[in-house]
Amino acid sequence: MSGIRRSLAFQISIVAICAALYAIGSYLTAFIVSPWGRGQFRPAVVIPQVFAVVFGPFPAGIGAAIGTFIVDSIKHAQPYIPSLTAAVPSNFITFFLFGKLLEGKFSWRRFIISTFISLLVGNLICAYLYVPTIYLLGALPQSLDLTVLAIFALALTIWWFITMLPFSLTVTPILIRAFSLAFPSIVPEDVVYCSLKNELPTRTFTNVLLAFGVVLSIFGVLLVFSPLGYNVFYSLTVKLNPNFVWVTLQLISFLFLGSGTVLVILGIIARLIR
Repeated sequence: MSGIRRSLAFQISIVAICAALYAIGSYLTAFIVSPWGRGQFRPAVVIPQVFAVVFGPFPAGIGAAIGTFIVDSIKHAQPYIPSLTAAVPSNFITFFLFGKLLEGKFSWRRFIISTFISLLVGNLICAYLYVPTIYLLGALPQSLDLTVLAIFALALTIWWFITMLPFSLTVTPILIRAFSLAFPSIVPEDVVYCSLKNELPTRTFTNVLLAFGVVLSIFGVLLVFSPLGYNVFYSLTVKLNPNFVWVTLQLISFLFLGSGTVLVILGIIARLIR
């Protein structure tokens, strides 16, 4: 990475730190699940993202894989098989891919594209490994057919993607810049240059904030006021008590509206400052 050579002991230490921080950060929201009672809310993805940018794809991927297995096993009080079969490989792929796409050629445009690609690919892999695993383990009704299982996996993919992306686009750049200011000697030059010389990311970055903020807000409104939103959530309710579907819809829509509003405000502020 920009000519920086790191010893094996240093890289092992970075993997351990990444795994520990990711496990701690993920545990803070581990009991906030999707509307279907499965799949965690995990803004802690910003942690391995920063490690991927600063230290490279391998430490971030391995650290994220170990960290997610630790937190899932602690949450379930035993080695958690679905984490081993789904979360571990998908977390490694997500953050290895993210780091690899940015390795030696960091820019905010690449950051945005890499974030979209890595989160979409990683969450797809996780969902379509996780759903068959819990089905085979008997954690889902055996009456569900392949179509319902595939739709459920797609729903989880969308849930993870739209709840992770706002944090990745807003918090990760702040952490990258802070790390570059605090430890410029161990941060790749291309990252330091973008972080320190460009006070604000590119216009593309602000446009993405605005666009995704609007999309999240619209999605939140549709969940509350559109019959389609209620029907989809109700039909896919797997673990949640059906009596609480409407309340859950209200809470989820508030999450989307709140996240969307924050993104729109940040995009407007960034554009005005530019």
